[in-house]
Amino acid sequence: MAANPQVVTGTVPTVKLLINGQFVESKAKAWRDVVNPATQEVLARVPMCGADEVDLAVKSAAEAFKTWRNTPLGARARVMLKLQELIRRDMKKLAACLTAEQGKTLPDAEGDIFRGLEVVEHACSIGTLSLGEFAEQVANGVDTYYLRQPIGVCAGITPFNFPAMIPLWMFPMAIVCGNTFVMKPSEQDPMTPMLLAELALEAGVPPGVLNIVHGGKESVDALCTHPTIQAVSFVGSCHVGEHVYKLSSENGKRAQCMMGAKNHAVVMPDANKEQSLNALVGAGFGAAGQRCMATSVAVLVGDANKWIPDIVAKAKTLKLNGGTEKGADLGPVISKQAKERIEGLIADGVKEGAKLELDGRNQKVPGYEQGNFIAPTVFSGVKPNHKVYTHEIFGPVLVLVSVETLDEAIELINKNPYGNGTGIFTQSGAAARKFQNEVDVGQVGINVPIPVPVPYFSFTGSRGSKLGDLGPYGKQVIQFYTQVKTVTARWFDDSTVNPGIHTTISLK
Repeated sequence: MAANPQVVTGTVPTVKLLINGQFVESKAKAWRDVVNPATQEVLARVPMCGADEVDLAVKSAAEAFKTWRNTPLGARARVMLKLQELIRRDMKKLAACLTAEQGKTLPDAEGDIFRGLEVVEHACSIGTLSLGEFAEQVANGVDTYYLRQPIGVCAGITPFNFPAMIPLWMFPMAIVCGNTFVMKPSEQDPMTPMLLAELALEAGVPPGVLNIVHGGKESVDALCTHPTIQAVSFVGSCHVGEHVYKLSSENGKRAQCMMGAKNHAVVMPDANKEQSLNALVGAGFGAAGQRCMATSVAVLVGDANKWIPDIVAKAKTLKLNGGTEKGADLGPVISKQAKERIEGLIADGVKEGAKLELDGRNQKVPGYEQGNFIAPTVFSGVKPNHKVYTHEIFGPVLVLVSVETLDEAIELINKNPYGNGTGIFTQSGAAARKFQNEVDVGQVGINVPIPVPVPYFSFTGSRGSKLGDLGPYGKQVIQFYTQVKTVTARWFDDSTVNPGIHTTISLK
């Protein structure tokens, strides 16, 4: 049975569950619409699963773990090799689905998929990633070594803003480590993850190794409290992430929660102006600002403050459209509720005295009159107590703060509670080194606006943007999805047996 929403005569298509290798209809009583944010067309209906359907998925994963954990490393790696091939084959199809349900432009949708594909490629290196360590002759005839072994059934809870990339951060790395997985994608755009699940099965992922449920708080709580689940991965808002981390930890599970952010980019007056402003505007408004690593604050140092008119001029050139049109730079935000929230924060900024340099409200895009559109919006003269500075807006709003020195910029960033990403634009190696050393943020870009690392490094957000010590992908996620078993071994033959009983703690 296909993963795509299936049309039942006279009804809206429904999104299926994936349990034990089968795409099945949910028995949930509550459902919600999956809506195209550019047109308000209802694309499908997604079930709000309860604890009973979560339990079915977990039981399927637990049964599959008995055999999958013993599948050779090479066999697991070959599944990942096939999966990356299939994702490449279906890139256009995946991107079209992603744009329809999430709203980002087609090129940005392909970028979303490609950044996830890179993680699948990295998963193919599981042989070298999972090596243990060995020390010979730690005592007379004694060797000590450790093994990396899978931990069991793992769960992943993914957000709406990257419906391809973040599922691909999670389930490929979890299952290539020998675990089985239960995923709950965002109920706002679940169809792209279901297409990825189809490809995973086609690639050779056995029944029960990957399972998918849908829903809201009830299904999240069921995953976080289920006694069989050993680890929970989460990406999303601070409010939900804090709840997931607390609930998972209280129930004895490992948890990694990547949460909200307020990412600052420092612009020094010696920076390459054209390159820096292009990067700043692209990072601030791409994906309609709906990225946890979006540049939402530009800190203009000294004479860089004179570049405000240039920033506004560049923002005005960006094209707002439905996402499928050639040349579109940004599409709609995910929902009417998101649009109302963003517009409310823009109004708060005006009320609190920030200067609205560019107002992106009240947009009507021809052919998409019902769309959730907000055009690029720019504030200057923003103070640290303004709501547009203290809140994660998660929309196409760029806040400009002016300071006199790099020290002031670093102090401002370090006082902010978030620590996902930051960047500096400069041609001074000394300034860049000072910044990377003194700024208290987990991911730093130097003349790079969105410093999301490639998959052989780990995602290392910090402070209020992260709960848990280990991040997604890279070496850290191997540690997260495996447990270390240390073995101390001694072998005897008849001629080397020591006489007598040894009662001290030392090895002899």
